Amino acid sequence: MHIVLVEPRIPQNTGNIARLCAASGAILHLIHPLGFQITDRHLRRAGINCWDAVRICEWDSIAPLEAGALERGAGWHLFSTRGAVPYHTVEFRRGDYLVLGQETGGLDQQYIDRHPGRTLLIPMPGQGVRSLNLSTSAGIVLYEAMRQTGLLNTHTPADA
Repeated sequence: MHIVLVEPRIPQNTGNIARLCAASGAILHLIHPLGFQITDRHLRRAGINCWDAVRICEWDSIAPLEAGALERGAGWHLFSTRGAVPYHTVEFRRGDYLVLGQETGGLDQQYIDRHPGRTLLIPMPGQGVRSLNLSTSAGIVLYEAMRQTGLLNTHTPADA
């Protein structure tokens, strides 16, 4: 599995997601510009001792990553509070890409509009909460994808 963070702003969130990727074997893709330096001490502290275990790919633009993923037939799933389809109703496959936007504004609406049917949401039946923390959202959707694909039943890395 692949986690794609589009222009993340908060280093601690990215560090937590790097730790999630190290624990699951997922590949982390960071789309620039970032709101921090990759050497930021807050980023490193959040990831603590996992940096050698996580595969991180950095991109100047999302376009070549998306084109390559779709060319290989991988799923390209966007996550947004503006999504119409609950994430748990979608069938994930091994090697899919889970795309999350920046903490302050999410994914660009024009980008979402170009992907009808691919924008998923995490239902929040509680009152008064607009969205979840980025690293919480990444964990929810990654582990659902891993559950569906049987990756939680083995020690096979999620990038399989």
